[in-house]
Amino acid sequence: MTRQHRPILRPVTARALDILRLLTPLLLAVGLAGSQLNAANATNPPTGLVATFRATTTPGSGNAAADTEITPAVSLYVPAGSSPTPFLPAGPFTTTWEGQLTVESEAPYRFRAELNGAVTLELNGAPALRASGSGDATEPGEPIILRRGTNSFRLQFTSPAAGHAFVRLQWQPKDSFFQPIPPAALSHDAEPPALISARQLRLGRELFVEYRCAKCHLIPAGNPGTGMPELAMDAPDLKGIASRRNPAWLTEWIANPAALRPSARMPKLLHGPASGEDAAAITAFLASLPSSPQPTLPPATPALVSAGKRLFAALHCEACHDGPESKTNSPTRISLASVGQKFAPGALVTFLLQPQAHYAWIRMPNFQLTAAEASQLGAYLTATVTPNTTQPAPPAEEAAVERGRSLVQTSGCLNCHALESPNLSKAPRLTDLVGGAWQRGCLAPTAEAAGTAPRFTFTPEQRAALAAFGATDHTSLERHVPAEFAVRQTRNLNCRECHGRFEGFPALDGLGAKLQPEWAGHFISAEITNKPRPWITARMPAFPHGQALAEGLAHGSGYPAHTPPEPAIDMTQVPIGQKLISMAGGFACVSCHAVGSVQAAQTSETAGINLALTGGRVRKSFFMRWVRNPQLVDPGTKMPVYFDEEGRSPLPDVLGGDATKQLLAIWEYLRLGDKMPPPLAP
Repeated sequence: MTRQHRPILRPVTARALDILRLLTPLLLAVGLAGSQLNAANATNPPTGLVATFRATTTPGSGNAAADTEITPAVSLYVPAGSSPTPFLPAGPFTTTWEGQLTVESEAPYRFRAELNGAVTLELNGAPALRASGSGDATEPGEPIILRRGTNSFRLQFTSPAAGHAFVRLQWQPKDSFFQPIPPAALSHDAEPPALISARQLRLGRELFVEYRCAKCHLIPAGNPGTGMPELAMDAPDLKGIASRRNPAWLTEWIANPAALRPSARMPKLLHGPASGEDAAAITAFLASLPSSPQPTLPPATPALVSAGKRLFAALHCEACHDGPESKTNSPTRISLASVGQKFAPGALVTFLLQPQAHYAWIRMPNFQLTAAEASQLGAYLTATVTPNTTQPAPPAEEAAVERGRSLVQTSGCLNCHALESPNLSKAPRLTDLVGGAWQRGCLAPTAEAAGTAPRFTFTPEQRAALAAFGATDHTSLERHVPAEFAVRQTRNLNCRECHGRFEGFPALDGLGAKLQPEWAGHFISAEITNKPRPWITARMPAFPHGQALAEGLAHGSGYPAHTPPEPAIDMTQVPIGQKLISMAGGFACVSCHAVGSVQAAQTSETAGINLALTGGRVRKSFFMRWVRNPQLVDPGTKMPVYFDEEGRSPLPDVLGGDATKQLLAIWEYLRLGDKMPPPLAP
C-alpha cells in the first residue's frame, strides 16, 4: 500500500471504517490516475501558456500596445483603473492564452469560467466556450471531445466595460465536477519572438530595481504607492556597521564585493592602485562612528555546535545556503563557509535574531529564533573560525578617518546606504540617459571602458536587457502589478526550494486560490501564532512585505486582494456540520483533526490541521473542492475521498446524501472558528 492510500486506515469507528471500505476502490483509482497524469506530463513541453496582453482604446480603433508572458493557468485579476501588465497602460484590454492542453485519454470535457468580462475558448480549432459574465460562473459550454495527448488551446478574454476584470477557467472531466485545470496539463511549444523580446524587457526592468539603479539615476516622482515596490529597496544601514562586521572582512567587501560573493548586487566603487587603501580608509571612518556593543557569548561547545547543525537541517537552511561544511559551491546559493569571518564576535547571533534590523529588504527571513536557537546556529556556523580573524582593528589615524569620510560622501555609498552625512555623489538623472548612455559607464562591457563608473558583474545578457529597458519610456516603473510582484519575489526569495519539495510545504502554485489573502499576509509576515502544522519541525519564517505577496498570489489566481464578505453564519446548519465531522454518525474527521482544544483521536503520521483554523484560513471555494476530492488537488495527500463522482455521500441520512449540501453545512460550522462547539462524542 502506497503512502497516499494510508488514510483508509485513519478513522477509528466501525461506521467510519465501513464508509472507507466502500470508498477504497475509488480512492485507489483516483490516486492511480493522478500518478499516471504526472508520469505522462514528465515528457511534455514547458508548462504554462503563452499569454498575449493587448491594450485597446474604443471599439474599432485597434490595438494600442501589447505584451507577452508565460502564465501557469488561465487566471488573472486586474482592479479597475489598473494595468494588466507593467508594460501596458491602464484601461480596456484583451488577453489571449495559447498553447496545449494534455489529457490522459480521449473523453468529453466541458468548460466554464468565473469572470467579469467575456471569453472565447477554442480547442483543436473547435469552439468549446463562448460566454460573458459579471462575477458568477458562466453556463458551461457544450461537451467537447479531447483526444488523448496534446490538444491545441486558445482562449481570449476581453475585459469588462466597467469594474474589476477577472477570469478563472474551469473544466469538468467526465464523471467529475468543475475544477481548475491542473497547471501540469497546460504547456507551450516554440516561444514567439514577441515573448523573447518581452522577457528581455522584464529582465531589464527587474535588474534596474534589483541593482538600485534609481538610487543614483533619479527617476521622476510618480504617484505615491503606485510604482514598483522594489524602488524603495534599501541597503544595510551604515550606522554602527563596524560593530557588526569584522574590519578585515569589511575592507575586503568594500574593495570588491563580487570577490567575496559572486552574486553581490553592490558594485566595485573603488578603482586604481590606491583602491585597497581607500577601502581601509572607509572602514576606518565607519569604525569611528558610534556603535552598539555586541553580546559576549559562551564558548562554542561540541554539544552547542551539534545542536546548531541539527537546527540548520531542520529549518532547511540549505534552500538558500551552502553550509559551512559543504564541499560544493552552488551558483544559486550563498556559501556560509566564511560567515564567521564576516561577523564581529557576538554579532552573528544578534543578526539571526532579527535579520531585518538594519536592512528592511534583506532576503534573509526572520525565523523567529529563540536566543538559545540563535546561539546554537551561531556556534555551528562559526565553529571553524580561527581566533585572529575576529580581532578588532586598532584605532585609525585621523587622516585616514577623514579620507574615508570623504570617500563615503563622494563615491556613491550614500545613494543606497543610510547614514547621517552629506551625500556629495552626482550621477545623471534617468531622463538624461538617452541613446548610447545605456552602453557606457555602469553598462560598459570592459573595466577600461567603464572608467571611474561603478563596476557591476553584469553578464552580456543582463547588459543587453538593461539597454533594452533603457530604450523604453520607463513608465513601467510607475506601474505596480501585484501578480508580477509575487512572481518576482517568490523567485528571489527561493520559495520553491521548500514549497512543493518537503512534507508540509504545499506547492506554491495554487496558494492564491487556496488561502484567504488576509490570513496569508499575516502568515507570511509570521504574525500567526497558531502554527497550522505544529508537528513539523520546520517553520515558516517572516518575510517582509507579506501582505503585498499575499495580494499578488491572489491576483495571479484570479481573486481580489480581500476576501469578499459572506452572509451571516446559518446557525441552523451548524449542528449538522458538527455531526458530520464527528465520529457520531459523521465522517470521523476528528480522528485526524483537532477541533480547537479538543485533540484528534488519532495523532500519528496522519495528523491534520486543526479545524478551528479552517474557516479563517482557506477560501470557501477551495474547501468545497478539496473535501469533495482531495486527491485531485494533491495526489499525495493522506486525506481520503468520501464522495463519489456524482456527488453522493456515503451518509444518505444527512441532507439526502447530497455532497454539496453536506459540505456547506460543515463550512458553516467551521466558520465559527475558535467558537466552534466541540464535536459530538460517539
